[in-house]
Amino acid sequence: MTRRIKKVAIIGSGIMGSGIACHFANIGVEVLLLDIVPRELNDKEKAKGLTLEDKVVRNRLVNDALATSLKSKPSPIYSQKFASRITTGNLDDDIAKIADVDWIMEVVVERLDIKKIVFEKIEKYRTPGTIISSNTSGIPIQFMNEGRSEDFQKHFAVTHFFNPPRYLKLFEVVPGPNCKQEVTDFLMMYGDKFLGKTSVLAKDTPAFIGNRIGIFGIQSLFHQVKELGLTVEEVDKLTGPVIGRPKSATFRTVDVVGLDTLVHVANGIYENCPNDEAHELFKLPDFISTMMENKWLGSKTGQGFYKKVKNADGKSEILTLDLDTLQYRSKKRAKFATLELTKTIDKPIDRFKVLVGGKDKAGEFYRKNFAAMFAYVQNRIPEISDELYKIDDAMKAGFGWENGPFEIWDAVGVEKGIELMKTEGQEPATWVTEMLAAGSTSFYSVKEGATYFYDIPSKSQTKKPGQDSFIILDNIRKSNEVWKNSGAVIEDLGDGILNLEFQSKMNTIGGDVLAAINKAIDLAEKNYQGLIIGNQAANFSVGANIGMIFMMAVEQEYDELNYAIKYFQDTMMRMRYSAIPTISAPHGMALGGGCEISLHADKVVAAAETYIGLVEFGVGVIPGGGGSKEMALRASDLFHKGDVQLNVLQEHFLTIGMAKVATSAYEAFDLGLLQKGKDVVVVNKDRQIAQAKKHALLMADAGYTQPVKRNDVLVLGKQALGMFLVGTDSMEASNYISAHDQKIANKLAYVMAGGDLSEPTKVSEQYLLDIEREAFLSLCTERKTLERIQHMLKTGKPLRN
Repeated sequence: MTRRIKKVAIIGSGIMGSGIACHFANIGVEVLLLDIVPRELNDKEKAKGLTLEDKVVRNRLVNDALATSLKSKPSPIYSQKFASRITTGNLDDDIAKIADVDWIMEVVVERLDIKKIVFEKIEKYRTPGTIISSNTSGIPIQFMNEGRSEDFQKHFAVTHFFNPPRYLKLFEVVPGPNCKQEVTDFLMMYGDKFLGKTSVLAKDTPAFIGNRIGIFGIQSLFHQVKELGLTVEEVDKLTGPVIGRPKSATFRTVDVVGLDTLVHVANGIYENCPNDEAHELFKLPDFISTMMENKWLGSKTGQGFYKKVKNADGKSEILTLDLDTLQYRSKKRAKFATLELTKTIDKPIDRFKVLVGGKDKAGEFYRKNFAAMFAYVQNRIPEISDELYKIDDAMKAGFGWENGPFEIWDAVGVEKGIELMKTEGQEPATWVTEMLAAGSTSFYSVKEGATYFYDIPSKSQTKKPGQDSFIILDNIRKSNEVWKNSGAVIEDLGDGILNLEFQSKMNTIGGDVLAAINKAIDLAEKNYQGLIIGNQAANFSVGANIGMIFMMAVEQEYDELNYAIKYFQDTMMRMRYSAIPTISAPHGMALGGGCEISLHADKVVAAAETYIGLVEFGVGVIPGGGGSKEMALRASDLFHKGDVQLNVLQEHFLTIGMAKVATSAYEAFDLGLLQKGKDVVVVNKDRQIAQAKKHALLMADAGYTQPVKRNDVLVLGKQALGMFLVGTDSMEASNYISAHDQKIANKLAYVMAGGDLSEPTKVSEQYLLDIEREAFLSLCTERKTLERIQHMLKTGKPLRN
């Protein structure tokens, strides 16, 4: 039977329930979100004379919860319009509606008695064969199965999302003891293909995989911090981006998640895992117990390990908790010699050997920390997972680690990891010793572009399942390299499709990257069928190399700057008018020049989590790589008769003038940065390059023909220019924008209006590119622009003046 998920019911509208509802709405699924009926009226309802029988009262809890979720930041939903896919109701009046859904998910409070009541209600109305799942993070399935029908049990599993559901990729699937294999297989597939998650099949053990390992790691740190005399700031410095972890590192993450949430899971593991060799580690240190008593739970209570206050000057200041005195104090700068040694090492995976060799307190910390982690994860097989890669996948997807524990162990060296463990009084597991004896010196290997892992029962390297839908650039970069320079590498993806991967810092676009784009097009036009511009770094591209622009402007090398900008423009036009299809695959940040690359591709295959925009106003210039031209062109293509033309052009003008950045690929359609009917969105970023390749092949197979250059862009001339100038003058007069902001806006207005032409006229793209470049260069002569660029280079933040 082929299952289709057209409608889901989410029971429970708390933070997780509403977040999961929003994510199903994100992917186009209709959602029924239900919660309980309030037991009493609130003050507002009493003032209005409402009763407990009024529908607005009966649905108050679910509606308030969903409204709060939709207002939260970061947003749980790709576009606020998608919220219309969610229908709310309550468990008394609307429970019968679950008969029409394809999947029922319980997301109520973590109490077995309450879950059983909910399941009892569900059983009365659920259509046999409908999938039923729980988002529990700790209650054993056998207990939830008690008293349930045979059909319920055959279709019941845990589907554990991590918070926030939109952003964290881990989707743990834990089948019940009587769950049908086809249901488990479906959930694993659906999580990956439709929800965009990393689906991990877990066993029904306390905290499953992600939280079992993650909470161990945090508890281990809680105990180490006093032993090593480390401060909160020092731990967060050591456990953040330097080792490929989120910026929030350890203690700030706990503040965001909530100390009570962490303690709840840790207590659950302590109570339910009496035979865990690290059992005592899950006991709470005294300082954590005190924080719980004081309700210093983090962001939700206004203070945790960090506390935001107003200082004597009235400015906001972040204070840090001193773990010895349990008093808040001013933040201290954390600095370690070992970390200085890693500054020239770009990838975290390459830093671990250096970190464990450190001679200072940081080196000692890493040796103890990794020794404890290696010892713990090795002993969780086969308890929580039969395969080691599932542990790594869970930690990367659920906790935002760039590398999982076994990948880090490989990076350090398996034998070196054993040496670290022995120093801390730990011994390697039998299977690790047997692995080395069998001639396998690493947990992972790469063969013919695929990842292999050490399979314990067979004592051999086995291909990791589920890779056929992915193209992993790290695995093919060396073997499939076609050409390379200092800023990019061109890889052969097979079937006549090339991929151009940026490798500059933050994937910025300079002369080397532009040369690589031209080289890739040369190669593709000669011997291949299509070209993808895509990578699997944190961000697609943060834009042009503004440092280079700043130096040229300061040195007043305007001829060279003019050439550099023209080279960028010409490269974008080369992408648009090449003889082969060009596909852009943006994800993460695709800003400025990174956005302009996507604007000029034949098709964009964007990851859903793409934050794209033309942000050049922040550094005092207009988009100069064809972005200003392109927004005028796209406005022209939408023109209709009458005053609508000016409105359409104004919308496109404001997209640039307000430096709007889409908060998802779907929002980019609303801003005109992606085009409906042409560009597509991929929810699972891991599938993006493979999907881009499919689209390139489809275009090539359909008989792709080089486009004819556009000479029909309708610009409105003085009619539009006058409107823009009046608007910017009014905004400057009312102090809404500065004089320099007005100057930038007027330059953009001149370009998008097509100059001061006396009447609407059809012009070529090149005409618009020429006046775009002239405007860009004139702004580079402005002192205020140079100040803004310099500020951005120093702080990474735009300066308004």
